[in-house]
Amino acid sequence: MWLGLFFNHMAYTLSVPFFPLFLQEDLGIQNGLEVWSGVSISISFLISGLCAPFWGSLADKYGSKSMLIRSGVGLAIAHMANYFVHDPYMFIAVRIFQGLMAGFTPASITLVGTNTPEKHVGYALGVISTSTAAGGILGPLVGGVLSHWIGLRGCFIASGVITLLSALMVLWVKESREHRTVVQSSILGDLKKAASNPGLMRIYGLILLVSTSVLIIEPVLTLYVVQIGGDISNATLSAGIVFSAIGVATVIMGPRWGRIGGRIGYEKTLFIGLLGGGIGSLLQLTAFNLIYFGSLRFIYGLFFAAVYPAMNALIIKYADNDFRGRAVSLSQTANQFGIVLGPLIGGFLGGWVGIPVVFLLTGITLLGAAWAVRMKEFKQVDRTKLGIAGEPARSSLNK
Repeated sequence: MWLGLFFNHMAYTLSVPFFPLFLQEDLGIQNGLEVWSGVSISISFLISGLCAPFWGSLADKYGSKSMLIRSGVGLAIAHMANYFVHDPYMFIAVRIFQGLMAGFTPASITLVGTNTPEKHVGYALGVISTSTAAGGILGPLVGGVLSHWIGLRGCFIASGVITLLSALMVLWVKESREHRTVVQSSILGDLKKAASNPGLMRIYGLILLVSTSVLIIEPVLTLYVVQIGGDISNATLSAGIVFSAIGVATVIMGPRWGRIGGRIGYEKTLFIGLLGGGIGSLLQLTAFNLIYFGSLRFIYGLFFAAVYPAMNALIIKYADNDFRGRAVSLSQTANQFGIVLGPLIGGFLGGWVGIPVVFLLTGITLLGAAWAVRMKEFKQVDRTKLGIAGEPARSSLNK
């Protein structure tokens, strides 16, 4: 599963970071480039977010493995279709199709979360997070090199072939179906069930907030690299190196944060990751050259590597066994909506008030999320000590 997710994410990051350059150089977009970049990135995630509950329901009924193969093959076709795009509207249409075929990552999380002993879930999800991070390291680097060798269009073909390989990898994954029951459900019913679980709803809100703040910088990061001294002729390679810094940090710290979360609690781990990520984002405002900027991105990544594994572990913890596939898919919906909002806001703000303001907004948002997690943790501690209305403290009973 690690290898399949690694190749899938590598294929995605091989071409997506360079959408602004593709729009400018191949599709002739000169005016409103930041906005077009934001829309092209966001539209796929909007469609994916809308479809995620449907795919999650099918995963609970028929298994996550079948959803992984479906998504892998569909995404491979979508990547290759970009090779034949010759105007921005056709490009947007292909991105919509790509959103329809998405779902590889949430199905992977569900499969790992439901096939791992409870006490090892945090560590397992931490390990899985390193696969996407490792793919995120190699993807932009390989894409930067390939773009010089075979062009940006050639990168789309490479992405398609690699994604198809990730789908084939899943054929060797074994999925336990012993405790799975076929559940007749609707998207509305799933939303109502999730809404009745305060823990899940709190994590969904955090996912929406975090993904928005993180993805807000994506459509303008390549342009920012040029602004702080990068050579425009080598912008794809320079941006690829900067993008990879966070991936390297996640590979180093992902499993470690998983173990730490299992020991001290995922809420505390989440707080540390958000706090470090917020401070790291603010420090990036001080970047004055590529080496310093890449170093700051790496330090930011060391802390932020704790965030998504902790939130995924909390979803597995809060959700009932027969609802986990749909719970993870609903979290993917929240994540996708954040990914929709992030690039759109970043694209508009980058062209309106400047890219540094985007980093400032990201840092403030992550620090606010850290504060919210900390305040919730304090309330839980108070309940544990005092109990509510004469009842034993639930957190103690759960432990």
